[in-house]
Amino acid sequence: MQRFDRLAQIRRMDPYEDASEIYRLTSAYEFPWDFTRALELALYRTYAVPGIGRLLAETAELTDRTQKRYDDTSLLLDAVVEHGFDSPQGHTAVRRINQMHRSYDIGNDDMRYVLSTFVVMPKRWIDAYGWRRMSRHEIVASTVHYRTLGRHMGIKDIPRSYEEFEALLDAYEEAHFGWDEGARRVSDATLDLMASWYPRPLAPVLRASTLALLDEPLLRAFRYQQPGTATRAFVRRAVRLRGRAVRLLPPRRAPHYARQNWEIKGYPDGYRLEELGTRPVPGVRGCPVRHVGGSAAQ
Repeated sequence: MQRFDRLAQIRRMDPYEDASEIYRLTSAYEFPWDFTRALELALYRTYAVPGIGRLLAETAELTDRTQKRYDDTSLLLDAVVEHGFDSPQGHTAVRRINQMHRSYDIGNDDMRYVLSTFVVMPKRWIDAYGWRRMSRHEIVASTVHYRTLGRHMGIKDIPRSYEEFEALLDAYEEAHFGWDEGARRVSDATLDLMASWYPRPLAPVLRASTLALLDEPLLRAFRYQQPGTATRAFVRRAVRLRGRAVRLLPPRRAPHYARQNWEIKGYPDGYRLEELGTRPVPGVRGCPVRHVGGSAAQ
């Protein structure tokens, strides 16, 4: 197999009928490292919407159990990619995702915005740092894949095209990004988690490198100091060089799924999909408070 043979295979497929298979080929064969980084950034940037960041702070899932929340989110989304929406694993993963979200009063607009980050951020990351740009087939297939996920989650008024998702994301962030103390705690905990994957002495360098990859609206929302111009240029150039180096490698012959990522630390003995994810926190954002007798009250 030559370097661009899989892209040729993708272009022979139907981006609507074969959307999830194309998405699997793109994310697990062509760009597994890039998709991991891009989806990390996708979820991270949602914290800058105060309503989302505040809820995550109130549940304490991303401040007290950061590694577990990272693992569970990655594994649940990955099960759908690896096995498909119609598989038993896919059904279980979507059911758990819905159970978690339905425990709280989360508006459709916020849900739709989070979905848009999954569509838009991988393309933006790969176009900037990947070993090649995403093809139109891959962009359309990714959009269709996440439209399907959105329908399974009961999200209404889902954008129909990549361009509509991108316009929604940009407009929503311009209107809603802002400061929240709880969201900043969630952001700090996430940056600390990412640094913890490497030797401790590297933590300051890794934090500075991560901040250098963030755009200015994100930095302003969290009130982080702007990285220096030289730092930002060096870090971004280094990531681009990594993409150029990958371009010279032979194509991947076996898929690499998120469950194989070394950053997944919490399940050395394996896991059960139905046991992943958060549990309701009574009293937070509409989650019922259970009395001793078992009756629920708001």
